Amino acid sequence: MAGSTDLSPLEHHLRDPGAGGVSPVRVWLRLLSCTMLIERRLAVALRKRFGTTLARFDLLAQLDQARATHPGGLTMSELSRRLMVSNGNVTGLVARLAREGTIVRRPSPTDGRVQMVCLTSKGERTLAAMIPEHHAWLAELFAAVPPDEQKRLHELVGALKSSIERAAAPGEST
Repeated sequence: MAGSTDLSPLEHHLRDPGAGGVSPVRVWLRLLSCTMLIERRLAVALRKRFGTTLARFDLLAQLDQARATHPGGLTMSELSRRLMVSNGNVTGLVARLAREGTIVRRPSPTDGRVQMVCLTSKGERTLAAMIPEHHAWLAELFAAVPPDEQKRLHELVGALKSSIERAAAPGEST
């Protein structure tokens, strides 16, 4: 029978660090699994109800959210950054949405090499139809977590995000 000293490297890192704590690896895996479960549920619901993808919804939502501060639209690079995907992923998605008429691409008024992307009125109507149901699906997924615990979870994840942003990436100098 294997003893506690015969742990694999992964098992060693998953062990609780003591004093009632939880390994950062376990926390990260839990966050990742929750994110993946939520995305999967939303993707299925969006496909069934609206015949669209989560990526399309996210892009339209980013453009909508940016309207107040970026009335001329967002650049492809800014969309990539906000969606946390490569420029190549955004290029294909933007082309498909432009063909559908939910967004429009225009040259930047200050740099003709840069394209600005904005919602069309059709895109605004499409997104407006999806948002209430998207919010209802999320509310259903979080329903078993009491509101005060949702608030605390939001605060904790915010603290984690701040910690991550302050920490240097591996190989990055501080």
